[in-house]
Amino acid sequence: MDIQHLVDRLEDLIDEGRHLFGTKYTMVDEERALEIIDQMRISVPEEIEKAVRTIHQRDRVLAEANEEAARIVQQARQHSEDLIDDQEMVKQAKVRAEYVIEQAKIEAEKITSEADEYVMLQLSQLEQQFAHTLDEIRNGIQIMQYQEPAAVEVELEQPSVEVQTNEANPEPIKFDRPAQAPAGSRV
Repeated sequence: MDIQHLVDRLEDLIDEGRHLFGTKYTMVDEERALEIIDQMRISVPEEIEKAVRTIHQRDRVLAEANEEAARIVQQARQHSEDLIDDQEMVKQAKVRAEYVIEQAKIEAEKITSEADEYVMLQLSQLEQQFAHTLDEIRNGIQIMQYQEPAAVEVELEQPSVEVQTNEANPEPIKFDRPAQAPAGSRV
């Protein structure tokens, strides 16, 4: 699965989270967040494998270019040995062989340069995705560390205010006000 897609899913999960009123904190579904992070861990090696395959492909192309250059050089040598009796043909063969070798070197350098640029681009994009994902994970961790735990409910004894009752309503009305922790503290 594409790492960018997983980053988008993690971002959507955070956006869907319940915002705590009066704070900058958001509660997210921990199980879904951990599932997305696990998928990221699986996806990251796939991205690295793509880069490695690209490097291997570049090496294969270079090897083929070198083999082709060696074959051409060998052919030029053989051809020049066959034409040793005719000086003009020998001179032309040498010039042609040097030209072919130079062209092969230029082509090999071009292929190497393009492959290196492609690998650098892929690795840079992967690095940016990792950095973005790491920032989101760190932000999620910070949010999870500083928010009040949603699963634990502590019932504190709460003061109640009783209102005088009249004869029509025999039970007093109670107005309960929940105790609030100071901002920034953890319960």
